[in-house]
Amino acid sequence: MDNSVVFEHVTKKYKMYKKTSDKLLDLALPQGYGKDFYALQNINFTAKKGDVIGIIGVNGAGKSTMSNLISGVIPPTQGKVTIKGEAALISIAAGLNNELTGRENIELKCLMLGFRKDEIERLMPDIIEFADIGEFIDQPVKKYSSGMKSRLGFAISVNIDPDILVIDEALSVGDKTFYQKCVDKMNSFKDKGKTIFFISHSIGQVKEFCQKALWLEAGEVRAFGPVEEVVPKYEKFIREFNKLSKEEKKQFNNEIMERRSRAQVSPKSKTPDTLESSSTPVPGIGSLSRLKPKKKSSSLWLNSLLVIVLLIGVAVLL
Repeated sequence: MDNSVVFEHVTKKYKMYKKTSDKLLDLALPQGYGKDFYALQNINFTAKKGDVIGIIGVNGAGKSTMSNLISGVIPPTQGKVTIKGEAALISIAAGLNNELTGRENIELKCLMLGFRKDEIERLMPDIIEFADIGEFIDQPVKKYSSGMKSRLGFAISVNIDPDILVIDEALSVGDKTFYQKCVDKMNSFKDKGKTIFFISHSIGQVKEFCQKALWLEAGEVRAFGPVEEVVPKYEKFIREFNKLSKEEKKQFNNEIMERRSRAQVSPKSKTPDTLESSSTPVPGIGSLSRLKPKKKSSSLWLNSLLVIVLLIGVAVLL
């Protein structure tokens, strides 16, 4: 079976600033400025054509960053993402202009995807019928509810017939009738051999619809494999986490943030399409180990000196 999506040692890093002036210092200083935040670190996995993969994890685990990388919304900081085919992202209000009407958004998004005017006119009735939002199709999107935005975004994405479909919590809103319509559409995609990534907090939906599960934890892959093997491990983790006291949960979250502020050592060998655990266990639950505190940079004094020099230079110029 052909591969459709391949992640090879993919890392996505952001900078966290406390104030606007920190951005200027980050540009001016040779070693940069601001705290690093690793949304994803050393991600390795392979998705094949016809795979339906549920991406699971607690809030902030890196699921939305993963969806944006797969759909090409953002590039990786390090590593390589290989996408074979056209990918479409479905999330609440993704790519919608609040000032434009639903009809205008359909036209705009299709134009951005390279469709001709006559092709858009042919697709328009099917998209409007699938969205089923009535007269609101000619109203500005800013007047829509979250469910209506989700309907419109889903209708556009599935009717352009992508090779890879990324659904990011788009089915968490809306009624059961629309949910069933979406499931039927996704099942038809599955039958055509398309690759689907399903990001959801609903473990029931993941069990019902997905064949494989990718468990993200603290921006790293904790496990990847068949749903019946990965999901029970994740459910056990959630049960143990919920048993922690308020203070223990706070400590756990602080340790996770500390871990994500620095680059982790990459494992020497990883198998991207098999069940696996992260190289360093996440702390705070059961027998999971504690994280080591972050070491202070030896060049801190140099950065401080450069900041002082920069401020003096700005003052002189003023």
